[in-house]
Amino acid sequence: MLRSAINKSVDFFRRAGERKAFSLTDPRASKIFGARPVYSGANVSHATALSVPAVLQAVRLISENIGSTPIKLYKNVDGSKEAAKEHSAYRITHDRANEWTGAGKLRTDLTVDALLHGNGFARIIRFDDGRPFELQRIAPDKVAILEDDNGAPVYRVSEKAGLRDYRFTEILHVPAFLGKSPITFGREAIGVSMTLERHAAQFFASGARPSGILSNEKPQGSEAGTKVVENIRKDWRTWQHNANGDPLILDAGWKFEQPVMTSTDAQFLENRVEQINEVARIFGVPPHMLYQLDRATWSNAEQMAASFLQLCLRPWLDRWQDAYATVLLTEDERDSLYFEFVIDDLLRTEAAARAEIFGKHIAAGVMSPNEVRAAMNLPARKGGDEYGNPYTSTNTPAPTTAPAPAKEAA
Repeated sequence: MLRSAINKSVDFFRRAGERKAFSLTDPRASKIFGARPVYSGANVSHATALSVPAVLQAVRLISENIGSTPIKLYKNVDGSKEAAKEHSAYRITHDRANEWTGAGKLRTDLTVDALLHGNGFARIIRFDDGRPFELQRIAPDKVAILEDDNGAPVYRVSEKAGLRDYRFTEILHVPAFLGKSPITFGREAIGVSMTLERHAAQFFASGARPSGILSNEKPQGSEAGTKVVENIRKDWRTWQHNANGDPLILDAGWKFEQPVMTSTDAQFLENRVEQINEVARIFGVPPHMLYQLDRATWSNAEQMAASFLQLCLRPWLDRWQDAYATVLLTEDERDSLYFEFVIDDLLRTEAAARAEIFGKHIAAGVMSPNEVRAAMNLPARKGGDEYGNPYTSTNTPAPTTAPAPAKEAA
């Protein structure tokens, strides 16, 4: 990525026909490198941003949920779906990505790369016959994304032997929104959070405000005053380490005053809470999942958990499914095989609502029992393709009418 930025800067000056020198803090630098200094003065990068607890929790929340959600390779069989366990891609995505990395661990790592750097990459290793064998993570800073003549992506990877280009079918690519890290778009908000964190640390370390003020209205000689202050400081530290609750006694007219928290300090605390909301907006995470519980209740927390799946995790799951299909399945295999995440665990909070809506769909003839079972990642059952209302119909065969007895001859 750095090489690409340097090439852009060289082309920029070549087209301009002039040579200029300016600082990286110059606004013109943002046109070349795609970045600008943060107005708060904080050093916001993918590494320093994780020092903000809300950012750390958001990255952990998204990546670990992606990693812990199982994914399976399915095949269409007579209108139903079955797990394609015989395909080598099933093992790579469901069990182990390679000998030393589990499938979930690879998804977690690549999602972290996408959240922090904008893109996550892994190289596909194949058998001699072309079947996928394993996936190996590639550090994002070793990959540059180019395009061929048709506009298809080409991945230039920095390896020990030098630079090597790979087609899009050989590199698993999981991009963030617009191919940029959320940290890039939210640098200002994260920078404010870092500034507030630093100020709070200085505040409690007595750097931003003294722990107390000693004053004396009586005039003191310079030498005598210095000696008295040293004695008071010594007595103060001795009192701080005293655990028996003895009172602090100051003599010679000295007074101790402890600064109180003003309305400005209270507003400072409100600003810190608001920055948690800002980070939640950057990553698309409900605030209560970042432990900002001011507006959370037992009733709306369940709905916010459902929105976390639908509005935040769902785009990531779709990107992963598409990325897997691109590198692990051939064009012909995509007609009958597909990847799908098993999100039942993420939907436990709304299990009652799902059961109710599925029951209504079956009763109204909108869905068959097998279609509901497919939505719940269950195999089809015999007779499940029939549409009917289970509350008004029965499978018991209708009784047959016995023939009327014959009349006896007179």
